Amino acid sequence: MAQANDHSARVAHDQIHQPPIRLYLVVWGWLFVLSTFSYLVDYLQFQGYLRWSLILLFMLLKAGLIIAVFMHMAWERLSLLYAILLPPAVVFVFLGIMIFESNYTLFTRLAFFATAP
Repeated sequence: MAQANDHSARVAHDQIHQPPIRLYLVVWGWLFVLSTFSYLVDYLQFQGYLRWSLILLFMLLKAGLIIAVFMHMAWERLSLLYAILLPPAVVFVFLGIMIFESNYTLFTRLAFFATAP
């Protein structure tokens, strides 16, 4: 009896978090439109910062849609936190360590290899 209740609770939980197929089709449509805009940037021969800004904007919008819907990050806040915010935080920590170490190396070289006037 307990197994049946557990199974029905699991099925109900899965049904609650299953997004409708219409959402996937709408996102697929938006990805198609954004890809078309990306190709139009080259076709219309935009140049300079406008070209690269538009290409990066369309790329980020498409990546955001894919991450949010197809990777189910829109419904899993903790996964979103771990996948999107944690890696840049770790990169910044390592960047800080590298900056500290490079300054130490520079000051050490200046102290020991500087020529006397």
